[in-house]
Amino acid sequence: MPIPRTLLAIPVSLALLCLSPPASRAGAASTPNTLVPLLVTRGEAPGAALLALDGTGSGSAPGGTEYAQAGADHAPAGTGRASSGADRAQAGTDYAQAGTGISRADHFRAGSITKTFIATVVLQLAAEHRLSLSDTVEQHLPGLVRGAGNDGRALTLRSLLTHTSGLYDFTAVTGGTIPVSPLAAVRIALTHPPADRGRFSYSNTNYVLLGLVIRQVTGRSYATEAERRIIAPLRLTGTSFPGSRTTLPSPHGRAYAADGSDVTDLDPRVAGAAGELVTTLADLDRFYSALLGGGLLPSRWLREMLNTRTAHGSYGMGLFPVRLPCGTTVWGHNGRISGSYVRTAATVDGRHVLTFRVNTSEIADPGLEPALLAAEFCPRTS
Repeated sequence: MPIPRTLLAIPVSLALLCLSPPASRAGAASTPNTLVPLLVTRGEAPGAALLALDGTGSGSAPGGTEYAQAGADHAPAGTGRASSGADRAQAGTDYAQAGTGISRADHFRAGSITKTFIATVVLQLAAEHRLSLSDTVEQHLPGLVRGAGNDGRALTLRSLLTHTSGLYDFTAVTGGTIPVSPLAAVRIALTHPPADRGRFSYSNTNYVLLGLVIRQVTGRSYATEAERRIIAPLRLTGTSFPGSRTTLPSPHGRAYAADGSDVTDLDPRVAGAAGELVTTLADLDRFYSALLGGGLLPSRWLREMLNTRTAHGSYGMGLFPVRLPCGTTVWGHNGRISGSYVRTAATVDGRHVLTFRVNTSEIADPGLEPALLAAEFCPRTS
């Protein structure tokens, strides 16, 4: 039975895609600032914060031909400048917070929002002709994906990016709480038969494999490549790939599991390339604005990223669309990891971006997320 596009099952742990249902009990007159406190009172989060950027400044690379790239090999002429959102005026910024233990400047774990960073690196490598999306997994990782009916010779990089490989999600076994190496994560997945190949089936294993592909192609880790290609050029000073470091950079608040236990300290190897990222509200707004505004990928490859045809409308490559009741479609991702839930959404041109977070793994009222998106992106009537 096909997975509904507006509601996907999620393992209780890590960062898995959860497209929110369109229905909301928040009311048509709500604004983001009035809804943020509801994430605490109705959503049962200890704390919540939201930062929105609605910029009208210029800065987009003409035709989307420039993208940020620091020291990358085989860079096309004219690249190396972060644009399209990185330098926009902050006049349109709006901020709200509620509850305790959370503030605007905090560093927090972003879970599966990591996937947008990984997909961007892979598409930059494709733009540089260092790999092709039609390459098989076997070409880059020979002999790795075999067993229980899985075969890397039949899987393309495109199928990993779009979650249509059918590979089993290793976090369904680890619960997103057991640190594992990338190879161990893949081995766990390969003890299970695949889902139907070509059908959308969200799996963290796909992006763990893409992290290994990045290392194979560049000779450097996915973290190093993301830092030199995205984080440094965009000056995302609050964003990092912590590796095995269990503590968060300062400043940071506390993070709580659904049972109320403190999970602020966490080994990021529970997620790896599928959800390791640590970041801030401002950095996520800046990143998605730059990405969708054409500042990180040539226009051809940004269109490829936004193409949902392979995943039958559910997912592009590290991004997914949500059509709001007013007809506006926003693009972005969410992330769930122990002690943190984050959601970023943006208009397709990257000029209007919203990121909100709570310092726990779940939002008790699922209607609050779509209500927040509608309140931010749908025109308000008097």
